[in-house]
Amino acid sequence: MQWPARYRAAGALCIALGLAFAALPAAAAGPVPPERVATALPKLEDLARRAIETGEVPGLAIAVVQDDAVVYLKGFGVRQAGKPETVDGDTVFQLASLSKPISATIVAALVGDGVVGWDSRIRDLDPGFRLHDAYPSAELTIRDLFAHRSGLPGNAGNDLEDIGYGRDEVLRRLRLVPAASSFRSTYSYSNAGLTEGAVAAARPTGKSWEAVAEDKLYRPLGMTATSSRHADFLARPNRAVLHVKVGGRWAAELERDPDMQAPAGGVSSSARDLAQWMRLELGAGAIGGRRLVDEEALEQTKVPLMARGNNPVSGAASFYGLGWNVEYGRHGLSWSHAGAFSVGARTLAVLYPEQHLGIVVLTNAFPSGAPEGLADSFFDLVFDGTVSKDWMAEWDRTFDGLLGPAVAAAKATYATPPARPSPALPLAAYAGRYANDYAGTALVSAAGGTLTLAVGPSGARSYPLKHFDRDLFLAFPDPETPDKPSAVRFAIGPNGRADAVTIESLDEFGLGTLRRVGE
Repeated sequence: MQWPARYRAAGALCIALGLAFAALPAAAAGPVPPERVATALPKLEDLARRAIETGEVPGLAIAVVQDDAVVYLKGFGVRQAGKPETVDGDTVFQLASLSKPISATIVAALVGDGVVGWDSRIRDLDPGFRLHDAYPSAELTIRDLFAHRSGLPGNAGNDLEDIGYGRDEVLRRLRLVPAASSFRSTYSYSNAGLTEGAVAAARPTGKSWEAVAEDKLYRPLGMTATSSRHADFLARPNRAVLHVKVGGRWAAELERDPDMQAPAGGVSSSARDLAQWMRLELGAGAIGGRRLVDEEALEQTKVPLMARGNNPVSGAASFYGLGWNVEYGRHGLSWSHAGAFSVGARTLAVLYPEQHLGIVVLTNAFPSGAPEGLADSFFDLVFDGTVSKDWMAEWDRTFDGLLGPAVAAAKATYATPPARPSPALPLAAYAGRYANDYAGTALVSAAGGTLTLAVGPSGARSYPLKHFDRDLFLAFPDPETPDKPSAVRFAIGPNGRADAVTIESLDEFGLGTLRRVGE
């Protein structure tokens, strides 16, 4: 997840951050007495039960850690709406972007072992990977990719994943995407970029990222329900399915296979397992007196490298480290990361390191502000003894607005056809094969008076086209927002046939125009 404001301090970073921190609230002094947490937990449980009763989400799980111990672990609601199976502390959820700090922990373990360094160059680890420009390609490091400062546009590669390309092909084609900013100058949250950082870090081991994750973190920490493989998630009998709102009710309509970006969004886990991971993080790489990850290597993940603006609800000054948000808010220093799949997942972990206190909230629905609402309320109760505002309502408004404006704008653009639309050419004029190096091949076929567009490897995604005006058609390619139209525009050549097509859903970076081929 990222906040709407995206910018970053560069240059003399330590000086800039030092000046910024001088104006930030001081952290609460010392550990929190256990009795204050114990007093807050029943009230947290009441809030969680109310979230289920009011239909905020179908199901959720919470774990709280304090002083290297799990002090709370419980599930609420159901794994799937309309079915009786309940959520408990062992129910496995898809974590979405909460995967990122977990992956940072795994890379820190490799760094501590001397396999790689945070400043190891990608070209030395993965010589086949390149960015658009030569200089960043030569100097790019694991640190750059985990801090989202490579210059890659934030959504680069997401469109290719959407049409069915796998990890290797998506990462290879990133070299075609023009930089959104100069190297190391701007924070731009990139799933594909962080994925490359993790995959490159694993390469010297000779193992896949998924195997390294098991070897370096999941197995040593006893996270037996955790995996970076989607097939493992599907095989769990106690798992939560994804939910979206349909007709005002939660429904399990869609699935999300995030294997392409497993380090950035493909971890699945339970609240019980994540409690162990939080203990490790709060213990600076040690748990129960046993060291698993080098302290210095892990500490690097929490260094605030990139300014992100302010938290959109709490107003806290927010920075990004390596897979972690670092915030300075009303209760002092916190480390956090949220996750969201718009097809139906919301997750969050928040840790207060100086108080040795952390919470993880996992839910099986989108949009919902339940994770942040519960966490913010809990920390208010711990630090202040009372909840300062209805945090869940505040966060609900934020998440409700994430998709709505874009969908509304697209609908408005194509809501009303021209008063006298020009007729399309005979459909055979548009039919044919089109291609470019980024999107690959698209096949436009005409049958039964309708055009169909097939894109992705072996035509993995196929959409009927609805005529709008002359050579402009509309597709509805996004299963997450099935009523959002997207333009497909044909350019007609001198022979009266289309010689190119621009697919709007693939054109965010100016790479969505495909030329006719094979004829």
